[in-house]
Amino acid sequence: MQLYPAIDIRGGRCVRLHQGDYGRETVYGDDPVAQAVAFAEAGAGWIHVVDLDAARSGIPENRGVVAAIVAAVEVPVQTGGGIRSVDAANALFEVGVERVVLGTAALENPDLVHTLAARHRVAVGLDARSGEVATDGWLVGSGRSVLDVARSFADAGVDAFVVTDISRDGTLEGPDLEGLADVMAATPVNVIASGGVGSMADLVALGSLESGGRRLAGVIVGKAIYEGRVDVASATAELGSAS
Repeated sequence: MQLYPAIDIRGGRCVRLHQGDYGRETVYGDDPVAQAVAFAEAGAGWIHVVDLDAARSGIPENRGVVAAIVAAVEVPVQTGGGIRSVDAANALFEVGVERVVLGTAALENPDLVHTLAARHRVAVGLDARSGEVATDGWLVGSGRSVLDVARSFADAGVDAFVVTDISRDGTLEGPDLEGLADVMAATPVNVIASGGVGSMADLVALGSLESGGRRLAGVIVGKAIYEGRVDVASATAELGSAS
């Protein structure tokens, strides 16, 4: 299982939101590029970057920061937030992003997922509150369940599903093991967990989770790293470096 240290960018700074609430923001640094370099130097095999401003507005306000991160590290970068067109995705691939995460766009324009996945590495973000997938920076309910959306993209050629339990995100209260197992059982696509990790014990539990004859492909960790509860170097060594 691969560790994805997270860098969430808002207004050019490294922040974390509590349960996706833009009004409950904690700022952890003014230099996302330096943070990415630190993660890479600690042994991270991937870095996960989210443009929170774009996730809400659809305007790629922090694209330059994302490009600077890609240029500064040698490990692959996965990024999401406000990617709602072929042009927006291509602009990121052109600066060297390895994989994009489509959330709102995947729900509103499924053909976009198929088009991009035929040429590039794409993940679909399944961000859910009480089992319902949310869009537009987690602000709007879609009326569709996580499993319904996952099954609808099972044959789209995507690399992975990034599954986030919004109610746990930023809480450090532990991941939704049962919900993640359900997604793994419902589709053959790789699953990357996100939300709730608060300790190495949580990472070990995720690494041991098995469903449908397979295990999680990765886990995104943000606040637990910034709060000193998870050390990137130690976690990487514990989990291994398999992609």
